[in-house]
Amino acid sequence: MAEKRKLTLKDIARELNISVSTASRALKSHPDIADETIKMVKEYAEKHHYVPNILAVNFRKNKTYNIGLIVPELVHHFFSTVIAGAIDSAKEKGYNVLVSQSNDLLKDEAHACRTMMASSVDGLLISISNETFEGEHLRTFLEEGKPVVQFDKITDALNTPKVIVDDFDGAYLAVKHLIEQGYKKIAHIRGRTEVKNANERANGYQQALKDFQMEQEADWVKTCFQINEEEGYQFAKVLMESNNPPDAFFCITDLVALGVLKYLKQNDIAVPQQVGVMGFSNWKLAEIVNPGLSSVDQHGYLMGQTAVKLLIDKMEKNNLEEATTVELKTKLVIRNSSLRHAVIS
Repeated sequence: MAEKRKLTLKDIARELNISVSTASRALKSHPDIADETIKMVKEYAEKHHYVPNILAVNFRKNKTYNIGLIVPELVHHFFSTVIAGAIDSAKEKGYNVLVSQSNDLLKDEAHACRTMMASSVDGLLISISNETFEGEHLRTFLEEGKPVVQFDKITDALNTPKVIVDDFDGAYLAVKHLIEQGYKKIAHIRGRTEVKNANERANGYQQALKDFQMEQEADWVKTCFQINEEEGYQFAKVLMESNNPPDAFFCITDLVALGVLKYLKQNDIAVPQQVGVMGFSNWKLAEIVNPGLSSVDQHGYLMGQTAVKLLIDKMEKNNLEEATTVELKTKLVIRNSSLRHAVIS
């Protein structure tokens, strides 16, 4: 059986003996069109199941109502919550979100950007890879008049709106909590030195130790490159088997902290009695592990919502010049991995 042809505006106009433009304006209830014509066109369209050709309409408007979103990793609790917030916020405004991942590699990020550009997205949201510094591949969007909003991991080399969390304050409060729980030798398993949010967290860690006149050792700071559980495990092993082991760990992410917990558990080191552990990002896994992992909540869902709102505002106002930075406050989520004493609020 031949497929039934889709009804077009031309078909409606021909059947009702009116012009295509009159049919189009009648469907939109244009004030210049008589009420009886509007009623006639809408009734005919409904009776014959007319569906507007959205692609054609968007083409004429030079808009696709698609937003690109690139993250380092899709299977990641924090980024999955960002994506959920972005999709929900975009849907409210009539936009779709096309999602891709960079695998934290510059070449994959550049490829994803080219794909987004080829898909004619109206704008781009991106959390840059650990290998991205200048962001030249992102300038292509700006040159085409398409706004870019960076979130979480950003580069200051690109003058775009940004949505970040107060990484310094989040880290400071996390280390302050460990100090208040009686830990005196606090190690930091940090992120790459060239990544801005990793540096902010490291600075918050150091400032808290300084303000509370705590012991500092250069050997207690270890740098991750893959930011994974295995690195957390290996650094915990190195530090705990050293001549001057720490009694607490503040980790760049929850995943790294899980590696630390794994080492401590395998070696019968009591948490939190002997060693405390604090993560960052508040993954769902942090609730499930035993003991529950204390962490810093980055409010991923809110970040996604905020980034979309900034981007759509840019697109609708066609304003690429203003580069607003929105900074979200973090929240400490205290669980048993760091809780030696009751917390007095």
